[in-house]
Amino acid sequence: MANIDGWKAGVDGADESWDIYDVDIRPAVSEYERHLRLTSTGFPGIDWRLVKAMIWVETGPQSRDWTTRPIQIGNDGDPGLGALLNGKEGGDLIVPSIYRWTRGEVQTNPRANIQAGIGFLLMKMARFEIRSVPDSDLGLHSVTVRAGDSLDRIARSQGSTVETMRRLNPGATMLRPGQTLKYQKGAMKRVIAGWRPLDPSSIASNYNGGGDRTYGLKLTYAYQAVRKAATR
Repeated sequence: MANIDGWKAGVDGADESWDIYDVDIRPAVSEYERHLRLTSTGFPGIDWRLVKAMIWVETGPQSRDWTTRPIQIGNDGDPGLGALLNGKEGGDLIVPSIYRWTRGEVQTNPRANIQAGIGFLLMKMARFEIRSVPDSDLGLHSVTVRAGDSLDRIARSQGSTVETMRRLNPGATMLRPGQTLKYQKGAMKRVIAGWRPLDPSSIASNYNGGGDRTYGLKLTYAYQAVRKAATR
């Protein structure tokens, strides 16, 4: 606990230099909240002070990375930024369209580093599922079953999904050539199905890729300190 005690002493002695990123954290959190309330169901919101506490845990004014990578995303060898930007893990659903960073910007520009760090945090806290998503074309179409057809083959050929076809054709358990089926355009896509709790304990379990076993304790302590300072 000696290291924790020393770290706590640093937080206890925090001065105004620890607050310089408030002007970057608050609008970034607001932008993510605006975006996710429009595009996902049940987004609980996140306290900007919790993000500030994360930055205090990740670095701090005494760290050499404080002026470039305060939230520590984009470090060499860290897969976090790639995971956020590769479009394969849900980052495309999380990041607002106004944010388009290069790796170099995230590594050297503290504002971009914070924005990307919030995005990665929210990607890790989201619960994703693959679901049948309707196309913008909501029209009802029909197709005639041919020999050898299956719902899966028809759905793929018509740009629909098996789930949609089952919903529109509840009695189509056995397909017969000449049978007419209804369908709507759609695709199987990743969606945000829900959210893990956005609190220190849950963040420590799901975001802490570095394996710091004291991360949860540090984040809880820093969050309390940040909230206490805001009341003074």
